[in-house]
Amino acid sequence: MNYIELVCKISAENPEEIKGILIAEMNEIDFESFDETADGIKAYIPEHLFNIENVKELQVNSLTNCIIEYRWEKIKTENWNELWEKNFEPIIVDNRCTIRAPFHDNTPETEFEIIIEPKMSFGTGHHETTHLMIKSMLQVELKGMDVLDMGCGTGVLAILASLKGAKNITAIDIDEWAYQNCIENIEKNNCTNISVFQGDAELIKNKVFDFILANINRNILLHDIKYYSKSLKISGNLLLSGVYETDLDMIKEEALKQNLLFEHVESKNNWVSASFRKINS
Repeated sequence: MNYIELVCKISAENPEEIKGILIAEMNEIDFESFDETADGIKAYIPEHLFNIENVKELQVNSLTNCIIEYRWEKIKTENWNELWEKNFEPIIVDNRCTIRAPFHDNTPETEFEIIIEPKMSFGTGHHETTHLMIKSMLQVELKGMDVLDMGCGTGVLAILASLKGAKNITAIDIDEWAYQNCIENIEKNNCTNISVFQGDAELIKNKVFDFILANINRNILLHDIKYYSKSLKISGNLLLSGVYETDLDMIKEEALKQNLLFEHVESKNNWVSASFRKINS
């Protein structure tokens, strides 16, 4: 599968804020990963999903005192790994969890170490949402639990759940490439209690979990929260991310309709992760 690299050059009084807004809006139109640059961002999307007119219609383009210039090129599949390996650096979250590639050495020793083949940046810990999910997971008890990682991507969250003592983990992603990469990473980390499936929330019907992880995007979360709630045990927890700070209120409102009580939020660069607890059936 070929990808499009879209280079976005931002001219604005508050470029860092514009970067955050642009990433949030592009995440809603199927862009999968992002790199921040000195004067903007680079965004990546499967070639068959790319439409520059969709990008130009984003609300961020109409902000006053803001000009965004776009240029793009196709990245062939065989060049994708080389691109990410060149830019991939080890991640350390709260001095407790290290995420590295197989070719990294001399990384600090931490309580948890996860090895990820860098085939896409979204899901390696570099993106704020994945970083926030890991940070939140480090603060909760997962030992002996049945866990769902919805929109698993590279599988980094499922792997961390396994390392933290979860009993059984189900990892699901709709993207075939993410599905295959997740399987590869699970094997690299010697996790034998993670089952990986390709598909969407339909796959969790009639399944029950103690803890659900969902790092996806606002629209899918809003649509699928009802399925997550049905699959959570009473007093079970939902930890989600992939949403901007300004989206949190609508997420909380929908969650409450589905008997999910808001408990905690973490934020980074205008992105959030939020935790909810199932209060009744």
